[in-house]
Amino acid sequence: MARLTMPPAAIRRRTFLSLAPAVAAGAAGFPRALFASGAPVTVGVILPLSGAFADQGSHYEVGMRLFQEMNGTRAAGREVRLVIRDDQGPGSGDLARRLTQELILRERANIILGYSFTPNAMSAAGLLTEAKVPGIIVNAATSVLTQRSDYFTRISVTMSQVAHSLGTWAAGNGIKTVYTIVSDYAPGLDAEKWFVKGFTDGGGTILRSDRTPLAAMEYVPFLQRAIEAKPDAVFAFNPGGDVSIAFIKQAGERLKGTGIKLLVTGDVVDDNLLPAMGDAIQDVISAWHYQIDVDNAANRRFLAAFRAKFGANAVPSYRVVQGYDGMALIYQTLDKTGGRTEGDVFMAALKGARLDSPRGPVLIDPATREIVENIYIRRSAFANGVGVNTTFATIEAVRDPAK
Repeated sequence: MARLTMPPAAIRRRTFLSLAPAVAAGAAGFPRALFASGAPVTVGVILPLSGAFADQGSHYEVGMRLFQEMNGTRAAGREVRLVIRDDQGPGSGDLARRLTQELILRERANIILGYSFTPNAMSAAGLLTEAKVPGIIVNAATSVLTQRSDYFTRISVTMSQVAHSLGTWAAGNGIKTVYTIVSDYAPGLDAEKWFVKGFTDGGGTILRSDRTPLAAMEYVPFLQRAIEAKPDAVFAFNPGGDVSIAFIKQAGERLKGTGIKLLVTGDVVDDNLLPAMGDAIQDVISAWHYQIDVDNAANRRFLAAFRAKFGANAVPSYRVVQGYDGMALIYQTLDKTGGRTEGDVFMAALKGARLDSPRGPVLIDPATREIVENIYIRRSAFANGVGVNTTFATIEAVRDPAK
């Protein structure tokens, strides 16, 4: 893993703007010269690699490096090198912006791949536009992001895709009333908004909506209010990791025996979190864009390589797949451009791209630069000390309903 190198504090927006013309001018001639000399393509990577969300960042990096181990480090005749920086997680938008700036100016990054959190991606959008450098969002799921820069695309998922699909499914499958509990930040508000729309458009009724602090670890008061409201189901979203483990454990204990179903977005019950949640996951219904039982050749190849590296029983998170697919999109686009990386050339080639992904067919919508993909409806089960998510319905080729 590359060592974190902070940019000098003196590099500020004014400095970037004064140098940006040189970077932009380079978009016309500099990459051609590099291509002719066989110079490498530099992919600047920005991930959370320290602090409470370091585990997330490491998963994306595993996926990126696994793709290169499987497919080599050259695309369209050019070496593809990763230069990795640590944005330290959510709430560090200023740092993410400065790291983006440093990667473009000092490392001459041709492409930026990363941004696990919406505020960090949001902070870099203007820089990508000014420098005409493509940015591929590896996770941040707030719908509006791709509208903040013409040089942004997304290889993960939008929260609106997932929540709207789950709300629509719930309304069509016998659930009449729901109580919602979401984390109070942009993706949580997206999840609430689009679940409610899908559910109420299908004839369902929302009894009440609660919002919790982003890093809350205590959910009993919210769950107790939900139980007293007597809904058919609780819909919940929280940001994964330890927060989701705490929520699912408390929900499993409190909702048990009430007859109230628990519906969540798939990141709350990510496959690799299930061992820590134990039997609290039983019968939780979730919607997500990847899980390990997707049956296609690309997933079998991906799982074989992952398990050859990490063990026969290793379970990759969806974040590993997103890092893997981010590299696949870069390689495919370089092949299409013949190795050219100028921002406008690269983005034009990327629009309409199709990937044969471990998660199923993936399309980059040419009009919105947004990802189009399957959403899987899953049920969690726990038996003999092992937890699994199993797909029982697939909604194909879901577009972002917010665009």
